[in-house]
Amino acid sequence: MSNLEERPDELRAAAAVAASVEIMTPREVPLGGPRAMRVRRTLPQRQRSLIGAWCFVDHYGPDDVAETGGMVVPPHPHTGLQTVSWLFTGEVEHRDSAGHHAMVRPGEVNLMTAGRGISHSEVSTAATTTLHGAQLWVALPDVARQTDPGFAHHAPSPVAGAGFEARVFLGSLLGDTSPVETFTPLLGAELLLAPGTSLDLDVDGGFEHGVLVDAGMLTVDGTEAKPGDLAYVPPGRTKLPLVAHDEPVRLLLLGGPPFGEAIVMWWNIVARTHEEVVEWRARWQEQVTDEGLLDGWFGVPVGDERPPIPPPPLPNARLRSRT
Repeated sequence: MSNLEERPDELRAAAAVAASVEIMTPREVPLGGPRAMRVRRTLPQRQRSLIGAWCFVDHYGPDDVAETGGMVVPPHPHTGLQTVSWLFTGEVEHRDSAGHHAMVRPGEVNLMTAGRGISHSEVSTAATTTLHGAQLWVALPDVARQTDPGFAHHAPSPVAGAGFEARVFLGSLLGDTSPVETFTPLLGAELLLAPGTSLDLDVDGGFEHGVLVDAGMLTVDGTEAKPGDLAYVPPGRTKLPLVAHDEPVRLLLLGGPPFGEAIVMWWNIVARTHEEVVEWRARWQEQVTDEGLLDGWFGVPVGDERPPIPPPPLPNARLRSRT
């Protein structure tokens, strides 16, 4: 999914150390015009830009597609990152300039590696009546930023226990490991908790974690989180206690070791310097014409002839890289 804000903020990776769980509340962002689908964005925020290498969390739905028009994101570019698509309800068609054509379906992860540059489009299918899910981005480490574009798909089998069910789509949890390869250690999993369930998860003590609550009230290591909240859990814990209140809970658990690199994140670009952002924006602008999308650095999504999304104007101030 693209960041479709016409004047996107400069998103800075800021150093932060927390001794306890920190609750991050979402802001609502429209993806396009007046009937646009709206998303709840919890990462990045001014006080925190990354959780491990996770640098972007959009949470949307459940939306009635008849009212919102669903997801219609025309061709747009990405570089320096990976996109991770996870649906609870609905279906989205993905096309990219590396030749991949795939469906995003509930309980199945699609991971697209932008690497040095890719363009793609995402459109909910005609059969979709309700759209509900999350779009996540992962920053690539410097050694992997020039890698070739790629794509991976995985449908994890559920792992069940007393009062819970989990699907591990990245990394390892509850004895299950995803086969999807990443460029930094990551954790990504969906968990369903029955009402009143208490679950002490064994987690990597070197990871920081984010718990995105989709439904139900949840206590995360002693701190309450409501639907839409993203609970940040700092490194140092090898147990992560989760307690569901009196209704079912659905959550996404994200994690990874602190990223440790300074980044500049603007629009759909994860860079290291202002100059890189300017260069990649210019390369996309060269491809965008009144007649459609020309071939170039980011390529053209195979089979999608929709007019591309033009790049927004750069801010007047210089974009700064921070740790």
